Amino acid sequence: MSILVLIFGIALFIGLIITHELGHFLVARRNGVVAEEFGIFFPPRLFKRVMRGGWTFSINLVPLGGFVKLKGEHDSDTEPGSFGQASVWAKTKIMIAGVMVNLVTGLVLLMILAWIGLPQVIPNQFDIKGASHVSQNEVIITSVEPHSPAAKLGLKAQNEIVALTASGKRQIISSITDLQRLTKEYAGKSVAVTYKSNGVTYVKNVTLQSAAVVNASLKTSNPKGYLGVTLQTFTLKQYSWWAGPLESIGLSWQVIKLTLVGLGHAVVGLAKLVAGLVTGNSVARQHGQAVASAQVAGPVGIFMIMKGGSALGYNFMLFIVAIIALTLAIMNFLPIPALDGGRMWLLLASRGIGKPLSAGLEEAVNAAGMVLILSLAVLVTLVDIHRFF
Repeated sequence: MSILVLIFGIALFIGLIITHELGHFLVARRNGVVAEEFGIFFPPRLFKRVMRGGWTFSINLVPLGGFVKLKGEHDSDTEPGSFGQASVWAKTKIMIAGVMVNLVTGLVLLMILAWIGLPQVIPNQFDIKGASHVSQNEVIITSVEPHSPAAKLGLKAQNEIVALTASGKRQIISSITDLQRLTKEYAGKSVAVTYKSNGVTYVKNVTLQSAAVVNASLKTSNPKGYLGVTLQTFTLKQYSWWAGPLESIGLSWQVIKLTLVGLGHAVVGLAKLVAGLVTGNSVARQHGQAVASAQVAGPVGIFMIMKGGSALGYNFMLFIVAIIALTLAIMNFLPIPALDGGRMWLLLASRGIGKPLSAGLEEAVNAAGMVLILSLAVLVTLVDIHRFF
């Protein structure tokens, strides 16, 4: 099932790219601007086809997003049907269309999840009190200690611990605290662990670590647990029909604020990294690198997050995609050169000073932005490879 969920997530992720660019494509055509190419991912090209209407559809190699190539993309172009000859309002609508599509997509996905089961994964996650109930609560294994009782049982990451039976008494595990309390209570004794793996329920007996062994290990660099697992609680909440939209809006706003804070930390970390490189301060460089890399993920990181989330089911995968949609909306609204927001704010700034940008200056700014983005993408990919492999 996890493979199907992963495929489902990747399809949704590609769908985010397509709908983002489709927003640009449709709004451009609606405002009289000729769209010459609709591309999924960035070149070099893997596939292209000239469609009815004369525009080209392409699938490309570099999975960093997508693009719509418009006729006369320079602000100074004046040829009929070009982007340059469109009004400032039309240009703003074209550039902001992708942001709006991603924002609406994130809101809709979170609203659907609020109705069918919204994962509770953010600390102090926004919640409309009295309008929801817990529809699912699972205690999931995230890692297993080598040579531990859990390893002897055959427990693996993503298995769900359901119950613990000792002295003839079966007790349901509904939280991490439940398992910690029971394994400590029955330390050194034989227990029956009920767990689920790939939808199949197993019941196996094992002897827990003794209190003496666990306490002695706490003084070493290799502490042990009574069962030998680390856990996370996976909880879904369902909201009433009227609360779903409100939950979606509140949670989206919380995600946006957390994303902006994370971006701020990433920028500060990157500045410390650069300062450390310039001054030769290895402590500042390493600290800056750690702070910056902890806040970002590239294509490899996104794939690994989706792969890990696939074991938790469709709800969690939808949640990941919703968060990515909101993040794309934020990134494409900020004044980052070469991205939608960068071009939009540059356009508005040029109109504010009453002087349209020359083609040369516009190309230089966007080219510098693209070089920076691609360089950061390579750096983040290397960090992701080191982090996950």
